[in-house]
Amino acid sequence: MSKVAIIDYGMGNLRSVAKAIEHVATGATVVVTADPAEVLSADRVVFPGQGAMPDCMRELDARNLRPAVLEAARSKPFLGICIGQQMLFDHSEEGNVPGLGIFKGEVRRFPADKMVAADGARLKVPHMGWNEVWQKQAHPLWAGIEDGARFYYVHSYYVDPADPALVAATTDYGIPFTGAVAQANIFAVQFHPEKSAQAGLQLLSNFMSWKP
Repeated sequence: MSKVAIIDYGMGNLRSVAKAIEHVATGATVVVTADPAEVLSADRVVFPGQGAMPDCMRELDARNLRPAVLEAARSKPFLGICIGQQMLFDHSEEGNVPGLGIFKGEVRRFPADKMVAADGARLKVPHMGWNEVWQKQAHPLWAGIEDGARFYYVHSYYVDPADPALVAATTDYGIPFTGAVAQANIFAVQFHPEKSAQAGLQLLSNFMSWKP
């Protein structure tokens, strides 16, 4: 029986992620945990988060979870969500803080001067709501999800990978930005699959059957 650890470092609505995974993975053991040993013993790991990057990094280290996250990202099927995607990168403009450095690149704020819709209307930051996600590489987590499917976003910052080959999807909001990244056993998304209706549930189901 598969065991999934959802990492709890005190930031974000973890129950909605857990409920969504329980819904698509009947029979799996789903644990929301701040225990590094639980993370290391899991078959799959989900790294979600909401809030400000400086707070998230501080709370991760306060719970001594950094080594377990780094090991899980090295060795297990690993899904990052929202801030859980941003924290995988070198550095964030939000609070000028270093991330975990698993991927090279910067977390950037949406540029105010580019926040203009096609009709000239101002776009609000945070970017909040449904938006099309355009797949940039074939990946098992896109199985059964049509290109341009809509997912739910809530964020003011986005990742800017140094290596374009990391980009698994893009979304347009004033500018094109990275909606998902993928490499080896890691898949990470800026949107919230647990809030994204059928497309989101399909992605979580795909994660549960993924064998990287």
